[in-house]
Amino acid sequence: MNNPLVALFTPPQQKGKVRMKNRTLSKQGFTLVEIMIVVAIIGLLAAIAIPNFVRARTQSQKNACINNLRQIDSAVQTWALENKQASTAPVSFGAIQSYLKNAVVCPAGGTTFSDSYTITDVKTKPVCQKVSSTHILSPDTTS
Repeated sequence: MNNPLVALFTPPQQKGKVRMKNRTLSKQGFTLVEIMIVVAIIGLLAAIAIPNFVRARTQSQKNACINNLRQIDSAVQTWALENKQASTAPVSFGAIQSYLKNAVVCPAGGTTFSDSYTITDVKTKPVCQKVSSTHILSPDTTS
């Protein structure tokens, strides 16, 4: 049986050799110089970003601690008003704890109130124990 349709769909054979176009110059990966340039750029960006990150984190911790000092001072003043205490009355954390919304600790490394802040009496501002040189509550402007 001859099937003439099969012969129509078979490609004609070319005379001579058939050459395939193969590229032998294809790159298999990155060169050492390219990798070194990328590493140098990443190192440069890290050298710029890391000090800025540390500075921002330190400033954020300072601001959070100062806000904590304001909350503590406000709690002390509210406690003194409600309990009719004099400005020389001693204050403890247990007395003002109910006036504080959350657990108040210094974000620069405090774990509890007692190792983060010091309170003495009603008229004395609370003090940060962790970074007392920069975590300072500003004095009252009204005197």
